[in-house]
Amino acid sequence: MTKAKACKICKKIYEEGDKCPNCDAKESTTSFKGRIVIINPEKSEIAQKLNIKNKGNFAIKTR
Repeated sequence: MTKAKACKICKKIYEEGDKCPNCDAKESTTSFKGRIVIINPEKSEIAQKLNIKNKGNFAIKTR
């Protein structure tokens, strides 16, 4: 099983590949804290405050 990585740009959490599936950035880290699951970004107040436009798993803080 591969270790989860979080994109340093958009904070999307993913496991496969070298590039972020959300923004195609190559800057990722395995050191992140917290996890937010966005199901409906249009109605989510948290997604709006964090400027998240897509659904999925996102890290709260990346290092």
